[in-house]
Amino acid sequence: MKYVILMQVDPAVLENLTEEQQQRIGEGHGAFMSEIKESGEFVATQALADPSRSSVVRSGSDGPEVTDGPFAESKEYLGGFYLVDVENEARALELAKRIPDANIPGLALEVRPVLFADLGDG
Repeated sequence: MKYVILMQVDPAVLENLTEEQQQRIGEGHGAFMSEIKESGEFVATQALADPSRSSVVRSGSDGPEVTDGPFAESKEYLGGFYLVDVENEARALELAKRIPDANIPGLALEVRPVLFADLGDG
């Protein structure tokens, strides 16, 4: 079953990390990706740009309108995700606990089952 592990980012937390902590996070993500690729559980991962670079399309009086920025004010935002294909939810949670962000106060990982996926023709 596929699960998405969403990485919730608090920019204030990231700004206060030391260079050593930032390096450990980068190396930890690299090791995590290698591990789940080797186990065959890796499907995809993407890191997302800061919300200040986003646009929002929503219904307007004359049809869809485009506005700048995120749709809601929040101190946290979606920073990226891992898509994994695992036996069950327990395994997805086990993997999420191995992501370096899980050990940093103020950051969070959301684990959610995927109901539908179209990964294209490759």
